[in-house]
Amino acid sequence: MNNRINQLRKPKKITQQELADAVGVTRQTIISLENGRYNASLSLAYKISKFFNLSIEEVFIFEEE
Repeated sequence: MNNRINQLRKPKKITQQELADAVGVTRQTIISLENGRYNASLSLAYKISKFFNLSIEEVFIFEEE
């Protein structure tokens, strides 16, 4: 699953740490999400989407393999 977290975060000048604090995870989790090494749980995907005032589908791109 791909995501647009980095693309959404950068223009707003939000650091990885600030996003992590806002959604209750570590900075390492945000790094792993942005690099595609980790897929967010449904609850984390919801929190991140809500943080950016977007739907989950606008932040996370599901591609069938």
